[in-house]
Amino acid sequence: MELYDLSITEAQARLDRREISAVELTRAHLDRIAAVEPLVRAFVTVTPELALAQAEAADRRLGQGERRPLLGIPMALKDVISTRGVRTTCSSRMLEHFVPIYDATVVTRLQAEGAVLLGKTNMDEFAMGSSCENSAFFPTHNPWDLERVPGGSSGGSAAAVAAGEAVYSLGSDTGGSIRQPAALCGVVGLKPTYGRVSRSGLVAFASSLDQIGPITRTVEDAALVLEAIAGHDPNDSTTADLPVPRYREALTGDLRGLRIGVPREYFAAGVDPGVATTLRQAIQTLADLGATIDWEVSLPHTEYALAVYYLIAPSEASANLARYDGVKYGFLAEGTSMWDEMERTRGRGFGPEVKRRIMLGTYALSAGYYDAYYLKAQKVRTLIKRDFDEAFTRYDVLVTPTSPTVAFRLGERVADPIQMYLSDVCTLPVNIAGICGLAVPAGLSKGLPVGMQLLGKPFDEATLLRVGHAFEQATPWHRLRPPLGQAGAPAQHVPHESETG
Repeated sequence: MELYDLSITEAQARLDRREISAVELTRAHLDRIAAVEPLVRAFVTVTPELALAQAEAADRRLGQGERRPLLGIPMALKDVISTRGVRTTCSSRMLEHFVPIYDATVVTRLQAEGAVLLGKTNMDEFAMGSSCENSAFFPTHNPWDLERVPGGSSGGSAAAVAAGEAVYSLGSDTGGSIRQPAALCGVVGLKPTYGRVSRSGLVAFASSLDQIGPITRTVEDAALVLEAIAGHDPNDSTTADLPVPRYREALTGDLRGLRIGVPREYFAAGVDPGVATTLRQAIQTLADLGATIDWEVSLPHTEYALAVYYLIAPSEASANLARYDGVKYGFLAEGTSMWDEMERTRGRGFGPEVKRRIMLGTYALSAGYYDAYYLKAQKVRTLIKRDFDEAFTRYDVLVTPTSPTVAFRLGERVADPIQMYLSDVCTLPVNIAGICGLAVPAGLSKGLPVGMQLLGKPFDEATLLRVGHAFEQATPWHRLRPPLGQAGAPAQHVPHESETG
């Protein structure tokens, strides 16, 4: 087994036994980045000097007997998360040369755990997109098929983990931007409950929807990362002042007594038959593991989620992105007056999708339309949340597809925004309701990964992780690795440490 194929727990076991050093593990990933990055293009910025310095510091801590799950483990950050001294571009010309003077809270917490930063990953500009094609710099390619998208907006973060360029990564999820790319790239993606993880230092898209979460190779790894980054933060008043569970202890493998509901609205028209078949087989596996399955659940307001999201999210984006005026930081296009400069700066600094959403949001908030659009969307948002609240009185977990299709081809939906927006139809309701969601590899369709989405009660990530881990242990899908575009090459099975001794 190559070092770049290790999970967090596997790598940490080798570090603890002193079989490898953090520097060796980091060099293996930097070498992997050098080898496959010309194909995948997952990174906007690679930080080899910083990574090796942090790895050396981790080795010193390990040598002194310190043991932490993330100590010395190489990782990547979506380029929407602020890093002091390392540029944070949001994959936009507007922030192409922006270098923050502070770290996001999640970065500070990972640094305390001894994490090693390999670099910042590509994304849809300002996290607005579902394919990673809206980056101002270049599209990222899906490691399973280089002619297909990795999903978005955290496409670079998911592709980096799938391709062996990082052991784990952090992404942000506003309408599915962790879970959808995780599903399309065959890895694990967790969107925590709104308020579970601090947003301080996350460049804002839609402040009532955004949430940071991990992308990993296994559910156990996701549990370890969430435990490290979760918790109340005085710098973010929306974080919940609740204790952070020891998520790893929830991974019992036992699903007996759990009630799982399957909302029929998520298997409606538009879901690819291969995806639906794969999901039904995965749900049967949950039943075989002891869970009680109800296939007749209804979330009746689900059909309105897409419209609600594309009123609320652009409206909040319109307000948040108003700060990019070329005055204090970021791109500046010179003009004949202050107003001319501002217009030119925004016209040249923002890409087409960002402009589209700003215009949608500004229109929805404008005089005469606020009540008809934005206010009505907020009222329907309450109805969508009530659907989930009612369902969770009867079920511990809900299960759905993560994406209605497998990864689509690069360029296939760029000219059709509606089709692109429909890529997130299964994930959007979760952000609207503020609950937690977990995407786990559930199989293959047409040789491409299919993700199963598990939805849980607010702040009950532990139960989601329990179900995802039990499914993972009973199936081989998380062990598959992509062939990185080799024509006709089958997915590679990478054995676990337990299989190789």
